Amino acid sequence: MPGYHRHMRILVLGGYGLFGSRLSRTLARDAGLTVIVAGRDRARAERLVAGIDGPLAQLETAAIDTAATEFDERLAALRPDLVIDTAGPFQGRDYRVAEAALAIGAHCVDLADGRAFVGGIGALDEQAHAANRWVVSGASSVPGLHAAVIAAHLDRFSRLEHVETAIAPGNRTPRGWATTLSILGYVGHPFRILRDGAWRTAHGWQSLKRIKVPGVGARWVARCEVPDLDVLPVRYPNLRTLDFRAGLELRRMHFGLWLASWAVRARLLPSMVPLARPLFAMSEFWQDIGSDTGFMQVTMRGIGTDGRPLALDWTLVAREGDGPQIPATAAIVLARKLARGELSGGGARPCLDLFTLEEFMAALDGFAMTATLREA
Repeated sequence: MPGYHRHMRILVLGGYGLFGSRLSRTLARDAGLTVIVAGRDRARAERLVAGIDGPLAQLETAAIDTAATEFDERLAALRPDLVIDTAGPFQGRDYRVAEAALAIGAHCVDLADGRAFVGGIGALDEQAHAANRWVVSGASSVPGLHAAVIAAHLDRFSRLEHVETAIAPGNRTPRGWATTLSILGYVGHPFRILRDGAWRTAHGWQSLKRIKVPGVGARWVARCEVPDLDVLPVRYPNLRTLDFRAGLELRRMHFGLWLASWAVRARLLPSMVPLARPLFAMSEFWQDIGSDTGFMQVTMRGIGTDGRPLALDWTLVAREGDGPQIPATAAIVLARKLARGELSGGGARPCLDLFTLEEFMAALDGFAMTATLREA
């Protein structure tokens, strides 16, 4: 990769978590950076740093709590040029981290998957422009990678009308607590989706569908509420349908959550979130069952440039437990582009049109990933 035009201090909030640890380890291989692994538990940050072999970046650790009253002062004392926020869940959170970053002249990138959180990040656009800094929300699989996949294949279509996407991790892949809370927060609850040219009501973890992926097999998936449901129809106004689903490899877990969604929908339970601890423990108990292989599949349909119907399936298969590297990679790509001075200007926006699919896949080099494209 090209050398960095400046020494950048990168603070990774939640830097020892599921995605933050992968992000920290990857950026630690880059000479010319200082990576500050941070979170509420400094001992965990220090253990992570001690386990990184031969880092080329300078590594530091810090104890910092985004909910503490002294957060702004603590952030300023660490002097970051870029704050990467991996400390979800982002549902129900405000923009305190991004505002504090802008106040000290730092960029801010987050891995948010909260629909309202990512969709509302434009509220900071004027402030970010004035500071000549970037605030990028959703620098993860959604909407970051998802949008890059669509953009990479848009030139095959004269009119893209339908996008249907599914993510299904392998059961033996490590899972995160924040991701668990995020999913349980919408299970059984209604939300809007664009289908057949109209906004309709869907419910979390319902509308089951079975998907077959070559080399992986069949997985069941169900509807999820993600920021893409709002931001991609704005970016691609010709879309008539945008559907997003996810699945759990073990049927006992996937269908158990599906049954629970009906209890929430029927208002027998207000939410699945209060049951998060026992459900997470159960999933950990079963983690040695199943595979370490997961996938993301994006199906795009519409009219091709030759005027005939066209359907494309782009599939990314992750093996050997490398799936969690995917959600961490968009922020890695953005951090490197900022350090190289390749993102001029500033502003606050969802993670769209800031990197290409080629750049994203290049950052996954060395991991057990295979991407394929086929005409359906």
